[in-house]
Amino acid sequence: MPGAVILGSSGGIGGALVHCLSETRPDLTIAGLHRNSTPRLDVCDEASIEEAARHCAALGPIGLVVNATGILAPEAAGPEKSWRTIDPAHMAKVFQVNAIGPALVIKHFLPLFLREGRCVYANLSARVGSIGDNHLGGWYSYRASKAALNQIVRTASVELRRKNSEAVCVALHPGTVATNLSGGFQATGLEVQDPATAAGRILKVIETLQPDQSGGFFDHHGKGIPW
Repeated sequence: MPGAVILGSSGGIGGALVHCLSETRPDLTIAGLHRNSTPRLDVCDEASIEEAARHCAALGPIGLVVNATGILAPEAAGPEKSWRTIDPAHMAKVFQVNAIGPALVIKHFLPLFLREGRCVYANLSARVGSIGDNHLGGWYSYRASKAALNQIVRTASVELRRKNSEAVCVALHPGTVATNLSGGFQATGLEVQDPATAAGRILKVIETLQPDQSGGFFDHHGKGIPW
């Protein structure tokens, strides 16, 4: 069976995805990569992404890549509540991790997919990256970086379809998950999932995705989210 690669596996969701796949799909070769893994993968370092892709290629055919990397804001800086607090250095860092990094992952990992047969690239995004669903404002850098990510995924899906008509390339909103990223920003009334629950839902959505859904933006229940 084609193997699976989970990027950002040191995080709450990424780690849970590796564990869930290991429990439910013992037939798969699973590679979990992060900044301290061997090989290391740092989305701010293209050389590490390229080396990680070479390592995964040597393991055999790849049928699933999930990019679970991302940041809400740089350390010691929270998401902006107003335009008055926009900081260009902070914004550049968020874009580097949430948009440019995933673009480089696509550059080096999507060529590993076979030319025939089902394969899936899923990048964790966020509902707040939806322009059409933005009614609260704030969080300029995070919202904009996820909107950029969604466009990158959409564009990559067009190119991937030309290479493999059965391939799927999507952005997924995992919901609100009890991780370090969301700590302190869990609004009252939201369903907060533990990482294991979120991972199970994400993998269920991935299992049901069809080629005609490639390029889409979906939540953890498989429901489409407006751009």
